[in-house]
Amino acid sequence: MRGRRSSYSGSAAVTTPPQRSSAGSRSTLLTEPASRIQPLRAQSIEHRRRRTWRGNVSSSTQPEVVDDPGANRFEIRADGEPAGFTEYRLRPKSIAFLHTEIDPRFEGRGLGGALIRSALDAARERGLAVLPYCPFVRGWISKHSDYLDLVPADKRAGFQL
Repeated sequence: MRGRRSSYSGSAAVTTPPQRSSAGSRSTLLTEPASRIQPLRAQSIEHRRRRTWRGNVSSSTQPEVVDDPGANRFEIRADGEPAGFTEYRLRPKSIAFLHTEIDPRFEGRGLGGALIRSALDAARERGLAVLPYCPFVRGWISKHSDYLDLVPADKRAGFQL
């Protein structure tokens, strides 16, 4: 049994999960032969791989990163919706990145990397040293050595960079 669309006034349709029988048994999808289900699953996984591999960050618009100094965070928007943020603590000569989150609906689209790249570019433009306390930011910097110079040389060992 397929899921059904519910009414939704936004730009995307919301799909409800398949309905279960009144006896509480599993959905009829699970009783169908695996040969019928497997090709659909494989096609879905391959489609996701292809989309991610091409670097298609958004289906309709490019993501937008903005600094919200009042909230002490950089935010990324995709498809007109908030998709994630990275929190920071700003000092006169440095910026400490504390925590990064991407909404699960937007994971796997490269938005975390785009967010951190923009935040680090802003820090570079302002001449700020970067203190990557957030594990995601630290990992991103370790994979992109052209941003390593933002972390003070005497602090790199403490961040395992």
